Amino acid sequence: MSRAFVNEDNQEEAPIIPPRAPLPDGVPNYVTKKGFDLLKKERSLLHEEIEQLHSLEDDKDKRYKMQLAKGKLALLDARISSARILEVSENETEEVRFGAKVTLRFTNEKTEQTLQLVGVDEANVKEQKIAFTAPIAKAITGKRIGDKADLQLGRDKRSMEVISIDYEL
Repeated sequence: MSRAFVNEDNQEEAPIIPPRAPLPDGVPNYVTKKGFDLLKKERSLLHEEIEQLHSLEDDKDKRYKMQLAKGKLALLDARISSARILEVSENETEEVRFGAKVTLRFTNEKTEQTLQLVGVDEANVKEQKIAFTAPIAKAITGKRIGDKADLQLGRDKRSMEVISIDYEL
């Protein structure tokens, strides 16, 4: 078809919907109870946003925002439907497992860092929450207080020791 017959006013650009945090193929979507509640809250906020958009007058900006919100909601619904809440039992409190708050001492630096192993959607470095799929989480999972673990970062290897393990039961 010739470009002369294309109505360029009707050519809307589809929104780029940001992907959710990556979850490797075949890995269950583990979440903490708090993380699951945060996902449901996010869904509620997206539903509110869509309702507000419905009340606006029709225009190009509204359609774009509506497509964006509905796309985000579809990705979120898929993540929620695949979520598996992992509850911590008292038997697991001696080993680093999903949901644990762990304090580590890095051998070469003599510094300590506390972090919590959480689901991929709940991970937030500023809050010291890391995804259970992260390399450091994999290195310390199953360790006990006093155990050492090595984290390979490219050519560098960082050694660390588990100082404490805490679960919010």
